[in-house]
Amino acid sequence: MSTWREQQRADRITDREQARLDAAAQTERRMAERAALAEQQRKDAAAQAELDAAAKAARQEKRAARWAALATWLAVHRVDGPIYLLGVAAAVLAVPAMARHGVDVYGSALGVVLPVISELGMWAFAVAVQVARRTPGRPVWSLQVGIWVFAGYGFALNLMDGLRHGWSAGLLMGLVSIAGVIAHQLAVASPRRSAIEKAAAKLEKQALKKTMRIRAAAIRHAVGEIDHTGTATLVFAPGRYEISRRGRLTEVPVSLADEVAAWLAQQDRPSITPTSDTAGTGAVAVLDPEVDQQESTPRRRTIRAPKTRTDAELETEFRALVEAGDLNPASAESIRKALKCAPKSARALRDKFKRDTSTGGTK
Repeated sequence: MSTWREQQRADRITDREQARLDAAAQTERRMAERAALAEQQRKDAAAQAELDAAAKAARQEKRAARWAALATWLAVHRVDGPIYLLGVAAAVLAVPAMARHGVDVYGSALGVVLPVISELGMWAFAVAVQVARRTPGRPVWSLQVGIWVFAGYGFALNLMDGLRHGWSAGLLMGLVSIAGVIAHQLAVASPRRSAIEKAAAKLEKQALKKTMRIRAAAIRHAVGEIDHTGTATLVFAPGRYEISRRGRLTEVPVSLADEVAAWLAQQDRPSITPTSDTAGTGAVAVLDPEVDQQESTPRRRTIRAPKTRTDAELETEFRALVEAGDLNPASAESIRKALKCAPKSARALRDKFKRDTSTGGTK
């Protein structure tokens, strides 16, 4: 009997110890869960703080970029910015007045469209002039005519509307309606150029005018070349020309140095420059030290004169190439390249061929 009681007592002690251990384990689990939850909340708060800081920095950068862009725009448009504000102020005063005048005249709400013609019309042409001036050489006189036509129309409408209150009111309303576009044309659409810009533009205009006159004269003097398909092509005579007041081209003689340089270019040799002969025998040709030089001091060398052919030999070769169809007899440049002769000889053969052709001679 005593053994059974001792066993029960031991079992109760064991149960109480197990309950204590379970309670302690549960407490530890709760504490661990609370610590983990607190750590997670701390991490979440830190991450949210970083996100908030990044978002704030991004907003500050965007705000700074907007202010910088505004400052840049104001710096670039420090002249036309106030002009456009003047135009907006004029429109604020003129548009409602014209809208009321349109409703009174037309007797319906459709009259509110009248400011589109009286105010917006002249501004549309004003902006068109400013855009057109960005293209060099583009005429803008027709757009300027449109500005003043619509500006006069708007002035007249505002003047008649203001005459109901007297001449002073009419003139005031008329001038206010066109004040913005006048300021825009004076300060923005046609800014004044410096003396250097005017001189450069004048020289460029003169050069373009002379170039176009020479091109027109070259087209008038060009000959036509027709191939086997019947396609016609203009053939020009290369060279240096002067143009007279009557629009005629006169060929400028080429110097001997230019002829020798052209011949050497055909021979794939270094260019030469003429210099005076120390012996007093005249001009000799020497190699250009910039083209052919050694590492030491540049050394001048005389070169042999190119092998020359007589006029008869050149003419014989010219006739043979013409019969074979290997060159264009009407082009001195074609003759010079085919015969590898001086431009002067090529022009002489071309002119002789033209004279023979015009008089009925043989090729």
